[in-house]
Amino acid sequence: MTDTARTVGNVGIKDVAREAGVSVGTVSNVINQPDRVSPATLQHVRRVIDRLGYVRSESARQLRAGRSRIMALLVLDMGNPFFVDIARGAERTARAAGLGVMVCNSDQNARDEADYLSLFAEQRVRGVLVTPADPSGENLREFRRHGIPAVLVDRVAGDGAGCSVSVDDVVGGSLAVRHLTATGHRSFAYVSGPAHLQQIRDRREGALLALAEAGLPASALREIPAERLDVASGRDAGSRLLGLPDRPTAVFCANDLLALGVLQALYAAGVRVPEDMAIVGYDDIEFAAAATVPLTSVRQPALTLGAKAAELLLEETGERAADHRHAHVVLQPELVVRRSTLAGH
Repeated sequence: MTDTARTVGNVGIKDVAREAGVSVGTVSNVINQPDRVSPATLQHVRRVIDRLGYVRSESARQLRAGRSRIMALLVLDMGNPFFVDIARGAERTARAAGLGVMVCNSDQNARDEADYLSLFAEQRVRGVLVTPADPSGENLREFRRHGIPAVLVDRVAGDGAGCSVSVDDVVGGSLAVRHLTATGHRSFAYVSGPAHLQQIRDRREGALLALAEAGLPASALREIPAERLDVASGRDAGSRLLGLPDRPTAVFCANDLLALGVLQALYAAGVRVPEDMAIVGYDDIEFAAAATVPLTSVRQPALTLGAKAAELLLEETGERAADHRHAHVVLQPELVVRRSTLAGH
């Protein structure tokens, strides 16, 4: 190599062409259409590529082609196994189509969400799968100005601006509390989460519907808000639950991490589950079945959520994109009953 000072990271296609004594077009054919190059030239140019350490710029190729091979996934909390399963479902679908997935975590923070969406726009990703953290929706409205599709995951697209895949959380909340009323409970607590999340409100609505079906007043459900949807917030909520006058006999938690935290608080206080207090979680993450007292939980089809969201994005950005119509897929939850609600089991 004549320019020994050049670093590997700065080697370009023109450098390869110059070193090999061929045209830039020939090098491009060696990389992208090797069947158009004679075997001798192909071998020669590939030896030069290996010697110089040339790596083609995938981002530049994508910009020329107008299509990225990367979709982005932005979730609320990668510490929650529910979102890990969503990522797995999306990745399987993307890989089957020859795409990769860039997974990012907003940590339930609207500012972090905005920063990531800006990064995705700069990188010109194929599209974004996102569970929004910004309650106003302004982050997504700003992002869509770049013309990059976004599919909402675990959320309904109320503005009709894009596709969405969600779970019927009203039904999920009803399943949880209907089970508790069927096992004889008449006083309940709902350990919720950030009030701006629609899922939290929908699960509460479902719980109230189940109370009405059982002939119980809305006052039979006392809400204990949690700042975040994690185990630490669940422990804090459990401590407040223990301090309630006329303590309820059953608690429905907005997700399994909260339920595990509540379970820890009750166990530390010597409260027996389910004999003294029954617990129902939501999501049915792997840890639910492995808890000290296995948790009854409302199962969300997380793998299917991720896979279906990726399918919709591929449809919107594929060869038949002109025929695409925005879809709003609503999946159904199911109740998985375990020992945390069944005394004597």
